[in-house]
Amino acid sequence: MALPAGARAQESILDMFGRNRVLREVDQAGNTSAAQALIETNEPILSFDTAYNLQLAISQYEPFVANGGWEEIPQEAYNLSVGKSGKAAIQLKRRLIQSGDMPFVDNVSETFDQSADAGVRAFQARHGLIVNGLVDEPTWYAMNVPAQTRLNQLYLNAQRVQTMAANLTDRYVVVNIPAATIEAVAGGMVEQRHTAVVGRVERATPIMASKVTQINFNPYWHVPKSLIQQDLTKYMQEDPQYLAKQNIHIYDGKGNEISPETIDWTNIGEAVNYMYRQEPGAENSMGHCKINFFNPYDCYLHDTPTKALFGENARFHSSGCVRVEGVNQLVNWLLRDNGDWDQARVDQTFESNERLDVECKARVPLHTTYITAWANKQGTVSFRDDVYKFDEQGKVTFEQA
Repeated sequence: MALPAGARAQESILDMFGRNRVLREVDQAGNTSAAQALIETNEPILSFDTAYNLQLAISQYEPFVANGGWEEIPQEAYNLSVGKSGKAAIQLKRRLIQSGDMPFVDNVSETFDQSADAGVRAFQARHGLIVNGLVDEPTWYAMNVPAQTRLNQLYLNAQRVQTMAANLTDRYVVVNIPAATIEAVAGGMVEQRHTAVVGRVERATPIMASKVTQINFNPYWHVPKSLIQQDLTKYMQEDPQYLAKQNIHIYDGKGNEISPETIDWTNIGEAVNYMYRQEPGAENSMGHCKINFFNPYDCYLHDTPTKALFGENARFHSSGCVRVEGVNQLVNWLLRDNGDWDQARVDQTFESNERLDVECKARVPLHTTYITAWANKQGTVSFRDDVYKFDEQGKVTFEQA
């Protein structure tokens, strides 16, 4: 029987007061800090220690998977957050307990409370998701990945890390493609960690081992032939002022500047016969610097004017090169053996827009890798999506440039 209107209103008010009370009791900022502390250690993703930690994680996951793994959470758990209640919150909490993101309790309440908020944030941090305490779409999907799939990731990545760790030196840079992150490592510890944007599936960032050779400050950007064919001609057909807006100039083989109006943009064969150069400045696709290393793919690390992408969950947007958040700090780290460079000089050179090329005295090794699961010594196990489907293919080793 339906409740009287007055009773329904009273129930609604009581629910509102209940949610507000729970909100006051939950330390959301503290839960975020605790979640970040689980993963922000100084341990490298790529090291022999990580290989050992992965074996420990496997020994814990195997019996758990053999007993059935964790439960799926229902669609009703979607968009659950602090203060909300219902049976779906019970199932969510059980899922968080099963994966170790929430401590075991005898009786699980149906309120999304302090423990649930802390658990969701811990789960999000371990899976490289935006830590917001909300069971949003990426969080819901990640929670419903079967435990067997996660165990398979641990098997594959234990072998990958063990194989690659043998080639490491005392100081190196690692780009982990599935995590879209960069680590600058020295003496077995991470000295810098950077968020990155890497290649989308159809223009994947190549896996390779090289050495950093040079920093180009405020570089020109020469548009690659592939981008002329796939993107630039299309943009010019849509907007004839595109090149002017992007401060891109066209040159023929003799170095003469060509007017865009003289080119038939529907004829790709004609368009690719010219050189396209973007001038240094705020709109330059490489931002204030380009970090060079030997490779056959025309791949490099660089700054970017589109920094909003660093705040996304899935940072797979580039055409293969790697965009680096806080790149000025990484440049300073790479140039520290040059003697006459410090952070102040790097920042000043960025701001000046001065064109300058600096050879790196220390040829720091750089590795682009594919690690979708790893663990640290405090027992935190992290997972990432198999964006390039290398886990699905069972790939353990990769041909490197």
